[in-house]
This record gives sequence, structure tokens and C-alpha cells, in this order.
Amino acid sequence: MLERIRIVLIGTSHPGNIGGTARAMHNMGLEDLALVAPRCEPLTADTISRASGADHIVHGARTVETLEQAVADCTLVVGASARSRTLPWPMITPRELGDRLAEELAGPETRIALVFGREDSGLSNAELQRCHAHVHIPANPDFSSLNLATAVQVLAYECRLAWLAQQEAPAPDTEPAQPLASHEELEHYFAHLERTLIAIGFHDPAQPRQLMARLRRLTLRSRPERMELNILRGILSATEKQASGGTPVDRGEPDPPA
Repeated sequence: MLERIRIVLIGTSHPGNIGGTARAMHNMGLEDLALVAPRCEPLTADTISRASGADHIVHGARTVETLEQAVADCTLVVGASARSRTLPWPMITPRELGDRLAEELAGPETRIALVFGREDSGLSNAELQRCHAHVHIPANPDFSSLNLATAVQVLAYECRLAWLAQQEAPAPDTEPAQPLASHEELEHYFAHLERTLIAIGFHDPAQPRQLMARLRRLTLRSRPERMELNILRGILSATEKQASGGTPVDRGEPDPPA
């Protein structure tokens, strides 16, 4: 279970925090680290020093330019957020996150990303809206700012507790669940949904009124299976066809399977 949990750091500005994160991960049995557009050189003497024996995680970390690249294959993306946003999103505690892991990672194709933002500004609203849920560490409200590696340590500890509990639990006698839609599949769906809503005159990009953000929240909260998402995209394709007078719309991509 632990090998399918990915830690994602966005815009990290200090190499020591990357090393400290690697150490926190290795302490708890996590190995998968992705760095999104780091604002520092990821591999330095300070990184290795702070990793304190976990530098193999830094050496094996994948560096990408966007959050979408880092979580494309993930079926659950959880963003660490210390403050409320204008559009409320599903919020969970670290313990609630741990309680969900066994079920979330029951399928062989499932993978979870825990996303952490910049040391000075955290995650942007756009980044948070690409997460299924937000996790908030209930620290002292008078001094709630946590070091990046410390925040990773808290969530990694809850992941390990969940893994240990799973080792002691009897194997569930249930039929395998249908695979959930991945982050990449969801992003293709949201792009398809937006252009269809524009085509039928329901959505005006010049006056968005948070429509797409609210539809993102609705869809991510429902956790659609891959087959369900394919059905929705089939409906969108049929809607586009009707909106264009019955002529199939060529978008340069194959229609989803029925």
C-alpha cells in the first residue's frame, strides 16, 4: 500500500526541505517523491545532509513542470492546505485521510498523491481545485505554520499507521471494485465538458462565475469510475454533435468507449 502513495512538492525553494522530506518519507516507508517546478537546485550538499541516509529518495525523485504531470496516474489527489478558500472544498483531517487509505488503495491500479505547496505561499487556488480533497493539520491556531518536512512527516505517519492496521486486518471478502478515473482522465473530461458547455451557450468564459470550479468540486466529490466517466464523455460527444447540426465534431482525439 505504501509504495502507491506519492508525495508531491510544488515550487520548493530550499533544498534542505527536499532532503528533510525524503528523510520523513523513508522513516515511514514511503519512497515515491515528485518535485514540481522546484525553485532551487534539488540535489545539493544540504539536500543530502538533511536527508540523513534517505538520499536515494532524492536521487530517484521525478522532476516535472506541472502538477498535472506529477499526478496524471493518480486516482486520489489530496492537497495540504492551511487556510480556507473562497469556494469550500471537501476537507479532511490527517487521521481521516489514514482511515480512507485501505479502501482507496484496494484496487491494483489505484494510486494516491499527497500534494504540498510552496514554503511561503502554499498551494494556489487552481492547484487546490485539482485535488479531490484538502487535508488540514489541526495545529495550534496561534502558531499553525509548519515546516514543509514536518507537515510531510505528520501525513506520512498517518499513512504508516493505516498500513500497520491493514497488516493485522483480515482480508475483505468483497468483489473487486471497478477502476476509478485517473487524474489525467478527469482533466480530459473537464476540458471536454467546458467546450461542450460553451458550444451550447450554457457557459461564457468571459463571465465564468466559478461554474467550472463548482463542476470540478461536484465531479471530484463523486469519485467517478473510469466506465462512468466514459459514459459522461459519450453524452458530451452526442451533445456536441447535436449542437453542430448533427455533424460529428473532430477534436483530434478518439471518442470514449461506450
